[in-house]
Amino acid sequence: MYRLVIAAAAVALVAVRPAPADVRIKDVTDVSGARSNQLFGFGLVVGLGGTGSRSTFTQDVAVQALQRLGQTTQIFSQQPAESVIRSTSIAAVLVTAEIGPFVRKGGRLDVTVSVIDDSTSLQGGTLIFTPLRGADGNVYALAQGPLSIGGFSVTAGGGAGSGIQKNHLNVGRIPGGAIIEKEAPGELVRDGRATLLLKEPDFNTARLIAKVINERYPNTAQAADPGAVVLCPPADLCKTPTQLIAEVGLLEVRPDTPARVVINERTGTIVAGEHVSIGNAGIAHGNLYIGISFNPLVSQPAPLSAGTTAVVPRTQVSSTEQQARLINVPKATTVAEVSRALNALGVTPRDLISIFQNMKKAGALHAELIIE
Repeated sequence: MYRLVIAAAAVALVAVRPAPADVRIKDVTDVSGARSNQLFGFGLVVGLGGTGSRSTFTQDVAVQALQRLGQTTQIFSQQPAESVIRSTSIAAVLVTAEIGPFVRKGGRLDVTVSVIDDSTSLQGGTLIFTPLRGADGNVYALAQGPLSIGGFSVTAGGGAGSGIQKNHLNVGRIPGGAIIEKEAPGELVRDGRATLLLKEPDFNTARLIAKVINERYPNTAQAADPGAVVLCPPADLCKTPTQLIAEVGLLEVRPDTPARVVINERTGTIVAGEHVSIGNAGIAHGNLYIGISFNPLVSQPAPLSAGTTAVVPRTQVSSTEQQARLINVPKATTVAEVSRALNALGVTPRDLISIFQNMKKAGALHAELIIE
């Protein structure tokens, strides 16, 4: 007899509370007005080895591009003749890039090229002259150059057999492939003030940032709201806005963060912040054991019959639930204490998710619960 026992395995939620660390103000804030802008454009990739588009749309786009260069041609569907274009080495693409706030004319940007037609690969292709526009419709950069896709595709049997492919072949990049033709606007100072925007808005963190700045430069900073600290340098502070913002960014502060527990249900990952705490609570948990038994039965034919001896499988399934344990979880003030209390239960990640959710409903978990 063979016996297979399946049991819920125990996992450990390990957490260590490190000493709070000071960080630079520039690492937790952004400067208002110093923001990037998205650029986009529509273009053609040429030079593909038969992996381009066969659609009429792409052929028509190629004809329009050739006509702008002074070439008179048509697509095959309009005039079936030898002087028409019917190439499978072109692809219609969207080109995207990101331009910083203080870049200058003549600088270069990295661009991303993505197929929008039925092309199967951009391998070996070259993007031809493509204007990149901003949300205001103005052209800020011009893109062109050979693509790098970081992958390959090899197919056996003349394209109909098995093959191997590495990475995604319909998206490529051109490092430094766009030249900046127009500078994106950036405004650091408005009405004599500069504003620091907190990446994680918090009342206490904004207050601490203003306090640290004022200790170095008195009467310079004020916490306007949880997400912004306004810098208003006094007249006797002989510093340019760029110099002041640079020096302020190097000052260190100890940010205050809310208590959070983040759970990824797909991977079973659970991360708890250092401020997570729980109140007195009782948790009952019991593991479920499933036993599957295989008892082969030998079947003998009747005497003088034409039958044969056969083995007939007989399966029995039984389940027993372990006696639930009611464990009192004392009031905890650190993640380590929360972890030790839950580890005593020997629970799985899915069980932990359920426990955290029920503790939150019971008011015993003093933290924001985020489930992804």
